Amino acid sequence: MSLNLALVLETSAVSRPDHTAIIADSGLAVRGAGGRRLTYGELNELACRCASGLVRNGIQPGDKVALLLPNVPEFVIAYFGVLKAGGCVVPLNTLLRASEIAGELEDSDAALLIVDESLLKEARHAFSRVEACHNLIVVGRGTPTQDGLGGDEHCLRFEDLLESGSPDFDTVQTCPDDTAVILYTAGSFGRPKGAELSHFGLFYNAALTCDRLAHITPEDLSLASLPLFHAFGLTCVMNATLYAGGTLSLLPRFEPDRALQVIQRDQVTILVGVPTMFWYLLHYPSAGKYNWSSLRLCCSGGAALPAEMLTEFQRRYGLPIYEGYGLSETSPVASFNPTDQPPVPGSIGLPIYGVEMRVVDERDRLQPTGSVGEIVIRGHNVMKGYYKRPGPTAEAMRGGWFHTGDLAAVDENGYYRIVGRKKDLIKRGGLNIYPREVEDVLQAHPAVLQAAVVGIPDEVMGEEIKAFVVLEQEETVEAEELIEYARSRVAAYKYPRYIEFRTELPLDAAGKVLKRQLRR
Repeated sequence: MSLNLALVLETSAVSRPDHTAIIADSGLAVRGAGGRRLTYGELNELACRCASGLVRNGIQPGDKVALLLPNVPEFVIAYFGVLKAGGCVVPLNTLLRASEIAGELEDSDAALLIVDESLLKEARHAFSRVEACHNLIVVGRGTPTQDGLGGDEHCLRFEDLLESGSPDFDTVQTCPDDTAVILYTAGSFGRPKGAELSHFGLFYNAALTCDRLAHITPEDLSLASLPLFHAFGLTCVMNATLYAGGTLSLLPRFEPDRALQVIQRDQVTILVGVPTMFWYLLHYPSAGKYNWSSLRLCCSGGAALPAEMLTEFQRRYGLPIYEGYGLSETSPVASFNPTDQPPVPGSIGLPIYGVEMRVVDERDRLQPTGSVGEIVIRGHNVMKGYYKRPGPTAEAMRGGWFHTGDLAAVDENGYYRIVGRKKDLIKRGGLNIYPREVEDVLQAHPAVLQAAVVGIPDEVMGEEIKAFVVLEQEETVEAEELIEYARSRVAAYKYPRYIEFRTELPLDAAGKVLKRQLRR
């Protein structure tokens, strides 16, 4: 039995060759592509040319190819080109510095790196440190003499790679359990680990997202503003939309004004994002001047969605936000709020079809309804393991269940509610405090826009509670007032003893608050 994830694109290219697959935010860098749009037929042909060009440059089935690309058409072309060639895609975070890029290139055994010219400086420093990575392919609009590639035998322009390839490439047959993608985890503690995701796991997660969760049709148009190098954007936006035969509108970087312009311009019907994106849209002063009427579905994931944000977003714009949950290691979707009924505020929903979730204690014993414990998952969506990391893999997969590190409780209806990360759990005087509970209380204050709660060392209590707070524009409030506000709404051991005001909170590329930076 064979299955190649490239089937996601190929099936739609056969059934709807002239339908628009991609709308780019600006003109395509690919020579002869003609403007901002690619049909399924054109996209599939370019992916075939990419695959053929990669094979001409020594890529063999099973080889790893790293992509250091923002949300541009070349990401989609290269992604499916690598898969068609039988290779394994290694998407890299575009915010990484040279040493971090080099670390992931080396750890993944990447044989080749495809990079956007805007990221070339860091990439070249990284490339020079990794002997096994023998080719650097650059996506850009300059000439070789302008970008410094002339005369370097290890460097090639992406459009030259495509021109050297054949449009009639025959996709390499792979097995369902072969590794299609290696996604690197955030690496909060220690080195990042590469989660090996199979062709079947990714294909089925995209199919379920399309058919059972978002109900995507060929008439839908999804805004791809989540980074495609992240599991959320990769599966829930790119793969799911292309599987449905819909259209992707690519936005290299999320900015409220630009996102709203594109929603209006392209008549976007599906908006998938992280809570930070919806927060920006909710508080953007000029949001009312744009036409949102084409939107039919908003989905959130990647971090906890505050219940107040969901309620206010629906009140103001008439659009519910359906929240789900997943991780890089779960392809990523594990649970979701059913879209045939109103979303449950503060809940990540129910396990998706074919996936089991439990809440367990430190000894992996099942917790009763309403009790907090760690979420563990098993099912078709779970990774094969961490690449070249048998120890961490065995630890994460104890008893055949993937241990997520996320703390939650499940209610009598089977809905899960995240309360925090195990590593973020605050232990004050021997008592457990879940940061999200305190954050939700603070964010309910009318002057507060955002709050992030962490534990800081304390000689007496072991850890003490500190909140980092961003205020609404033109709002002022004293730290003592916020502390008293929280104290009146939570148990005496839970309220923050320290408040630090910030103009913004540090975020990663997926919009999650970087609490490790706050702790430092």
